[in-house]
Amino acid sequence: ATKPITLLYFTDPICSSCWGAEPQLRRLKLEYGDAIDIQYHMGGLLPSWEVYNSGGINKPSDVAGHWDEVSPHYRMPLIGDVWLEDPLPSSYPPSIAFKAAELQDHTKALVFLRRSREQVLVEKKNITKWPVIAEAATFAGLDTARLHNDCNGAAPALFQADLTLARSLGVRGFPTFIFSNQEGARQLVYGARPYAQFEAAVKSVLPEAKAASLPTTLGALFAKHMSWCAEEVAVALGITHEEAVQQLKAAQAKGELTSVDTRNGSVWRRK
Repeated sequence: ATKPITLLYFTDPICSSCWGAEPQLRRLKLEYGDAIDIQYHMGGLLPSWEVYNSGGINKPSDVAGHWDEVSPHYRMPLIGDVWLEDPLPSSYPPSIAFKAAELQDHTKALVFLRRSREQVLVEKKNITKWPVIAEAATFAGLDTARLHNDCNGAAPALFQADLTLARSLGVRGFPTFIFSNQEGARQLVYGARPYAQFEAAVKSVLPEAKAASLPTTLGALFAKHMSWCAEEVAVALGITHEEAVQQLKAAQAKGELTSVDTRNGSVWRRK
């Protein structure tokens, strides 16, 4: 059945503000997922360093400082070390890899994208390198040999189509969320905004939209997704960031979860 709302989500695997929007996006899926068809499009944030200069960032080491600065603002774990230790030449390879993943399985592709984000933003791994891409693919249950073939086959053209779509819609930065209904009414949310703005966009294009009841326990959240950050738990359960950290640490102490810890926060995973 066609869902009444289409959401075009323009993103990039290395986009720090897209990571900042993950808590809102996860809650949106929990509450309104039945009404929204979310289509992921790669926006091409970093073609190469030769052509990139935005907001005072014109070399890899600039990104390192920027990521550490925005981490507390988004309350999401984010460290810029990869830009000092093994800087990415472009965000195109991991974007093409996502398009290749989508050719296999949409759900697994989203697990792959999430894992890619964690790799680069939290674990300082260079996600343009094939062994790192293959690790994320294996984690997501994708066929890595096929992924490799598609990265060099059908996927680049699909990525170019995403870039063309972004240009045609005037998308200038990420994350950009474009909500539309079947009558063609549109609502745009740009950046990592509070959840209320996402909900308002839904109600604007579908006034009768009803929120599904949210999960009430950590266990229910981890049944949905393999990994969670404290802010994501806070937004999904409607609790404070501090309460979320306490709950996650308690579950970890019981041996239910493991964590990847950084100086700017942690990602928790089911054991």
